[in-house]
Amino acid sequence: MDHTTSGAINISRTIKLANTAAKVNEKLRCAINGVSHVDLDTPFKLAEYYNVADGLFKYDVIGDEPQAKVIDVTVKPIVLNMTFRNFIEIIFENHELSVQSWHLDGYSFFAVEMEPGKWTPKKRKNYNLLDAVSRHTIQVFPKSWSSILLTLDNAGMWNIRSENWERHYLGQQLYASVLSPLWSLRDEYNIPDYFQQCGVVKNLPKPPPYTV
Repeated sequence: MDHTTSGAINISRTIKLANTAAKVNEKLRCAINGVSHVDLDTPFKLAEYYNVADGLFKYDVIGDEPQAKVIDVTVKPIVLNMTFRNFIEIIFENHELSVQSWHLDGYSFFAVEMEPGKWTPKKRKNYNLLDAVSRHTIQVFPKSWSSILLTLDNAGMWNIRSENWERHYLGQQLYASVLSPLWSLRDEYNIPDYFQQCGVVKNLPKPPPYTV
């Protein structure tokens, strides 16, 4: 847990995401911190809503720090367990020779810095904390990094993905689970009545609705 102060707000968590590409069973896969994401038959948000997530996937299969060297890429769902209303820092590291572009669903974030080389905590002194631009997408140049800051104040299941659709399809994406501990309509709407159930929850009774 990193309690570094950035401006006047404490950073609760720092996550570094490094993109890679490698062959898995003779097929090209793109990965984040050594893991290539794959979707399940049951959407992740439905699994959480019906309280069956533990039987389908594990949270935080990637660490907040990438490996120094990726030996083998594994293929599995990537769902990060985030804390509601935390203020976090995400650093996108690009060790490859092509420009990367990353998009975050559900949130706008502040793009505070991008530089060549590798990120270290000392780089925070270069952050733009005065008039940083609010964005949904950020680029990462070859052999460089980009840093964003955001508050996790929107409960839900949110996709962080490569905007290069080939890489997105091949696994360079993940989901951020932001759950409100109150299960309250003040934080999140109920799933609509017309929403189709599928996967392992297809025939399950609907959970009690959120209340105020």
